[in-house]
Amino acid sequence: MLKIKDIIREIELYAPLPLQEDFDNAGVQVGDVNQLAKGVLLCLDVTEEVIDEALEENCNLIIAHHPLAFRSFKSLTGKTYVERCMMKACKYDLVIYAAHTNLDNVIGGVNYRLAELIGLQNVRILSPQKGALLKLVTFVPESHADLVRSALFSAGAGKIGNYDSSSFNLQGTGTFRAKEGCHPFCGEIGEQHFENEVRIETVLPTYRKGMVLQALLSVHPYEEPAYDFYPIENLWEQAGSGIVGELPEEEEELAFLQRIKELFHVGCVKHSALIGKPVREVAICSGSGAFLIKEAIAYGADIFITGEAKYNDFYDVEDRILLAVIGHYESEVCTKDIFSSIISKKFPTFAVHLSNVNSNPVKYL
Repeated sequence: MLKIKDIIREIELYAPLPLQEDFDNAGVQVGDVNQLAKGVLLCLDVTEEVIDEALEENCNLIIAHHPLAFRSFKSLTGKTYVERCMMKACKYDLVIYAAHTNLDNVIGGVNYRLAELIGLQNVRILSPQKGALLKLVTFVPESHADLVRSALFSAGAGKIGNYDSSSFNLQGTGTFRAKEGCHPFCGEIGEQHFENEVRIETVLPTYRKGMVLQALLSVHPYEEPAYDFYPIENLWEQAGSGIVGELPEEEEELAFLQRIKELFHVGCVKHSALIGKPVREVAICSGSGAFLIKEAIAYGADIFITGEAKYNDFYDVEDRILLAVIGHYESEVCTKDIFSSIISKKFPTFAVHLSNVNSNPVKYL
């Protein structure tokens, strides 16, 4: 029988929790994930209306983009909508789960979906994560090199761009002497031993260190395997904030803005002064993405699309880039479709419901 934790596992395989920003609170918000899954309701925000909708649809799992709880609680009295939602979820044994900036930062996440809707090509991360990679170096007898490499790759090491199973290998000689009480894979107790070994080097995301180390130790034949993890300064192109891409053909500024307005059902597109040049290179960051304006300018994008920006941001761009703000809700409501695709691909017969509640707190006249 399908359990809620099985569904959550698929979401986290797609958008691992360690990819979330430090300020975030993605993951399980409330509830017992070990209970059987009846149905799932997908939404952008959890509100009291969404809780009621889940109960009406016989769903005991709600997956949202925005975490319901960002701050800790000293009490639960129902004085805010967040507390009332938490209390009602507990009362009816609902599980509330959020995939937030981890879904923003992953390839195939929110910004990639926006790029797909707009029709961008050659899409890539605008601001790749820094300090997110490690290099593993280990030494293995030649007879077990293939086995160890395979285990490391299966655990998530060796992925560089669109390549996987990547490693560097150098043959050499290892020496050791086993003392009394040891159970050496090769060599004799008390005797210096020389073994033909392979030095294996491979790259891995920092958050996979535990899994990769476990895989190494599970197949390495030595009683005391030698290994080292080194932090490396390379940018990790597989995760990060925002994206950039190209339109198939240039579009006139106002025509492109009008297309964005219609495409995302935006009540009002706020934009900076028109520059007077066609749009081809497009940078995007859903939600509150104004912190990436400088990166978009440095990249050379013609336009930067985001959900929110401050008043002075429209001044600061000057004539270097066109800034277009389409609304936080409008830029992220597509997360429901992303969640649906992930779940339906793995569990095609499971009851998946997209919330019909418009939780956008911003209204337009």
